[in-house]
Amino acid sequence: MWDDFDENSEWDDEDKENFENQQNRIYKHPLMKKAKEIVGLTHALVGSLDEARKELYGGLMMEDATVMSAKFAGAEAIDDFVAKMENAVIMKVHAKNLRAMTFQLAVESTHAEEHLQLLRDAIEEYRILFKEWINGFDSSEKYDDGWGIFTD
Repeated sequence: MWDDFDENSEWDDEDKENFENQQNRIYKHPLMKKAKEIVGLTHALVGSLDEARKELYGGLMMEDATVMSAKFAGAEAIDDFVAKMENAVIMKVHAKNLRAMTFQLAVESTHAEEHLQLLRDAIEEYRILFKEWINGFDSSEKYDDGWGIFTD
């Protein structure tokens, strides 16, 4: 199974440099930085929940926050428009879910409104960066995966 990864692989210093450059580009992107900020804010909010609410909401909130950055990294690593758009839709859904959760926490009076507003504001900043980012997608770089989404 692992025979493909022998010591004589064709991975060289140039490949390593290209990989590191791509990683730097992804992790220094403003959208990724904002996503990481959202993870930190979400972690702080979840950490201050009581045990029952932490069990009920904490995992979902952290999943929403972390998927946003993971899907961004995946989308930025490829040129395929269809795959980029699929990742973008997933990012949007998780951002909206996380924002909605702040209103649920407000209804339950778990946090001061200004703490919840910090996360909402970060998500709004993320939304603006997100719109700029998707406008830069090259729709001519698309490969039909057979599902018919984003191909027309």
